[in-house]
Amino acid sequence: MESDSSPSNPISIFSSFNSQLEHSTKKNDPNSSTKKPLSLWPGMYHSPMTIALWETKSSIFERLLDPPLDAPPQTELLTKTPSQSRMTILYNFSTDYILREQYRDAWNEVRIGKLLEDLDALAGTISVKHCSDDDSTTRPLYLVTASVDKIVIKKPISVDADLKIDGAVTWVGRSSIKIQLDVTQTSPETADPTDSTALTANFIFVARDYKTGKAAPVNRIVPETEREKLLYEAAEARNNQRKRKFRDEEREIENGERNRFEALLAEGRIFCDMPALADRDSILLKDTCLENSLICQPQQRNIHGRIFGGFLMHRAFELAFSTAYAFAGMMPSFVEADHVDFLKPVDVGDFLRFKSCVLYTEAENSHRPLIHVEVVAHVTRPELRSSEVSNMLYFTFTLRPEVKVRNNGHTIRKVVPATEEEARRIIARMDADSL
Repeated sequence: MESDSSPSNPISIFSSFNSQLEHSTKKNDPNSSTKKPLSLWPGMYHSPMTIALWETKSSIFERLLDPPLDAPPQTELLTKTPSQSRMTILYNFSTDYILREQYRDAWNEVRIGKLLEDLDALAGTISVKHCSDDDSTTRPLYLVTASVDKIVIKKPISVDADLKIDGAVTWVGRSSIKIQLDVTQTSPETADPTDSTALTANFIFVARDYKTGKAAPVNRIVPETEREKLLYEAAEARNNQRKRKFRDEEREIENGERNRFEALLAEGRIFCDMPALADRDSILLKDTCLENSLICQPQQRNIHGRIFGGFLMHRAFELAFSTAYAFAGMMPSFVEADHVDFLKPVDVGDFLRFKSCVLYTEAENSHRPLIHVEVVAHVTRPELRSSEVSNMLYFTFTLRPEVKVRNNGHTIRKVVPATEEEARRIIARMDADSL
């Protein structure tokens, strides 16, 4: 039987690169000599978090390395509680100096991109725990990140104080699972536990049958505590709201919104046709773009052999941050990520291109202007002369208060489209952000 992690018994994260995984495996399993050492399993080298998760839950993941495709599928769905999937992670930043260095950014805060990678890894582990039927004779489900519903940062996350992540399944559909993760950090200045939440994140995973590749039903969930019931109801309401919004958007596109498009395009046309007369406080969307590319390597794969979703989020975030920085001319500060969609899997060896731009800005509040950045990942296959969108990610930034003070009077430009396609993207993003 696996042992559940709970808030009272968190999994500690260590900086050691010389993991004791192989030794612990041999000590606990007399048949381990016939197994691949855990330190050679896929995904081991993403971060200290990944190592800790592998070591703690290796019994669950062993079946996923070589799934028994000829085994029968799970026939009886179980009913589980959120507490059965709950996991807690503790980063000992206050005492582990090497770990601190692994996560430190240039401002002595935690690197958000690296934290996003860890959050995806933990959410994936929680989804596997929830879907496990504790029956070794059935074939396990194939679980993939479908989207990130919302990641909101509530305060800066220091790298000098211990950090805790607590997460559990909050809602399930027929084949989808929603996991909420809460990142908390206390310090002498914020000793009040109610002020300790630094970040919240909501991940959505979908289940597929390993053999058929089709959507597979997942275990049910019954919330127990008042907080669990509230989270379940909120997730259900948001899911229904998104479905209604999608239907409404389809009708809007059918009926057309010419006035809205024309208003957005009017200033862009001046830039294109009469650039000398264009508003100097505005800029064309195409002039905010940045791009980078990479070849996906085996070290970046997950348990299923595909490229780890957290790695893609990490790389996309850092490009988005650079885009906001180059656009504003001042150091940005992360606010939230929303509507991160994983549309197609990315494989080892794929040529991946990330393209980013500032879609629109909100500068009405001069003390907290907002910069909305879109990052689109393309899997490019030069030999086939093809390019497909694999991921769409949206990040919102503001400006660091101390930087804003030093640059008093500096304004954030308005972004305008030059084409109708760009106008549609901006409107779609504005509407999604209004949810």
